[in-house]
Amino acid sequence: MALRITRLQSALEFVTTYGWVILMLAIALAVLIAIGVFNFGSSGGPSICSFSAKMGCVSAYLSSNGIIMLNLQQASPYAISVTAIGCNDQGLALDMVPVLPPITMSIGGNSTFALQCYRTVSGTLTPFSGLIGQSFKGYAVVNYTDLTTGFPHTAVGTLIESVSSG
Repeated sequence: MALRITRLQSALEFVTTYGWVILMLAIALAVLIAIGVFNFGSSGGPSICSFSAKMGCVSAYLSSNGIIMLNLQQASPYAISVTAIGCNDQGLALDMVPVLPPITMSIGGNSTFALQCYRTVSGTLTPFSGLIGQSFKGYAVVNYTDLTTGFPHTAVGTLIESVSSG
């Protein structure tokens, strides 16, 4: 009889221990679902628009014809003048669009730019176009001049944007 009670106690401890582990995993999963970690929305994936410390991306919107609207904020300790901007999957200063006249951005100022994104197809840069939910993975390249020193700079930002509706 004592052996049977010991086995029952051991089984009860086993079930209780693993029951608590399963309960904690279920709670953790419920919390992750509730905060939207697994919710990619109708776009099919996360949206990323990230620059270096001197330039920030406030918002990005990609249309089906490959035109991206970027609202950029400059975070350097001096005013800048944006002279050219481009969007491609290489991260290089390819197919840059001159900003004429150059746009002056004060310290902490922001501005919105509309530009065509390009992707490499068979070694040639071609304009991106896609269906709603299709993603573009590439880079935004911004050429600007420091108005204090007059030196030119380039900021490269990472983009992962899905074509949006509306």
